[in-house]
Amino acid sequence: MTSLDGGQETVSNPKKTISNPIIPYVGTIVGGLVPGQLIVIHGTVPDDADRFQVDLQCGSSIKPRADVAFHFNPRFRRSGCIVCNTLEREKWGWEEITYKTPFQKGKSFEIVIVILKDKFQVAVNKKHLLLYNHRIGLERIDTLGIYGKVQIKTIAFVSNSLQGSQPSSLGVTKINTENGKMPEGSQFGVPYVAKLDTALSPGRTVAIKGEVNKNPKSFVINLKPNDSKDIALHLHPRVKNKVFVRNSYLHDSWGEEEKEVDNFPFSPGMYFELIIFCEAHQFKVAVNGVHMLDYKHRFKQLEKINVVEVTGDIKLLDVRSG
Repeated sequence: MTSLDGGQETVSNPKKTISNPIIPYVGTIVGGLVPGQLIVIHGTVPDDADRFQVDLQCGSSIKPRADVAFHFNPRFRRSGCIVCNTLEREKWGWEEITYKTPFQKGKSFEIVIVILKDKFQVAVNKKHLLLYNHRIGLERIDTLGIYGKVQIKTIAFVSNSLQGSQPSSLGVTKINTENGKMPEGSQFGVPYVAKLDTALSPGRTVAIKGEVNKNPKSFVINLKPNDSKDIALHLHPRVKNKVFVRNSYLHDSWGEEEKEVDNFPFSPGMYFELIIFCEAHQFKVAVNGVHMLDYKHRFKQLEKINVVEVTGDIKLLDVRSG
């Protein structure tokens, strides 16, 4: 499960890849940008780099200079930083600066820019880095520019499911909603409780798409049987404290918490796809295509696990099982 939608890339929207482009690179984005797309850039920062930039542009004009909807500019002087901005009518707006930079001279990198309907979301080397709200409409962006001291190996445009698709609860039946139908384009209400059409067994997945609230404390995802109070898998990311708690509630009491995780994957305002993969002896959990954790089964009767619950400080966009 490496891709953001659990490995189910749509056949009608394959990757468009550019290999070893000469820098400066200026290229047309065929078909423009839509919510749900990813731009994936692999490259290396040279040892003598002072700065480079990735620009999502409205055309390629030099005089007058084309508007830049999203200017992503890692700088390497002193301790380093990343400056993001928008250029309109040859004037820069206000800078948004990220001081904790994942880029290092002499090291390779992977930048993933997720196109969302109201913002760009950037991850570097599998870790969430920053959000940038749109200041120019997506429909105007038609050109990618890469400039400065950087070596680029590949640029890939990936049409993923992400936010581009309407919620469709494959294999999940919402409990106690009016008519059981969601109005088109609406979010799933939280707290959310739904029954899986088919109970869990090895090889099955539960996928949850959502957006963390702007000022969150925590949220919870539970997988449980519908005939008892037991909770087979309790996922409890505490966003405020950056702690990812896992546990089970069996025989009227909580077990021992598991908290170990290499990198806490959630940030305020962030879009995510969380996939729970059921194996014979454990659950595997991935967030935005990155494997996060394993959780050994404490509740052994997998065939009884048929309810998913979501509560807390998120906007829920989709829940599906397969």
